[in-house]
Amino acid sequence: MKISAKGRYGLRAMLDLAVNTTESHVALNNIAERQNISVRFLEQVFTALRNAGLVKSTKGSQGGYTLSDLPSRITVGSILRALEGDLSVTSQNTEEIPPGNSIEYCIKTNVWEKLNESINNLVDSITLEDLATEYKKLNDNWSLMFYI
Repeated sequence: MKISAKGRYGLRAMLDLAVNTTESHVALNNIAERQNISVRFLEQVFTALRNAGLVKSTKGSQGGYTLSDLPSRITVGSILRALEGDLSVTSQNTEEIPPGNSIEYCIKTNVWEKLNESINNLVDSITLEDLATEYKKLNDNWSLMFYI
């Protein structure tokens, strides 16, 4: 499994939205500028995120995007699945492998299924709030650095 640009940039944009949302909507061009991502690409990403129910949009001069839920309730897994689909490490349909003493079944149950479960558990355990907290810590540490 390899996360595409859509998944990577979408996660960055969602974290940007979580960090920079005040009481108003955030315009895509503001996120695009801060993250150095094209607005046209972000439009595609946010269409998928809106369809998945992760963001809400408002049209008009004061329009933009907001998170559809609290950052503590939006996981990295839900974002990546909205943008990437299934997060399995193999494209092979492992359901079709018959049980028994076959090598394929052994690998399926002892490698692919465990790897998929680990990945899903990890991405589902990290929330936007967790990432925002870590980002703020890192940002505070950078602002404290000074040079002589």
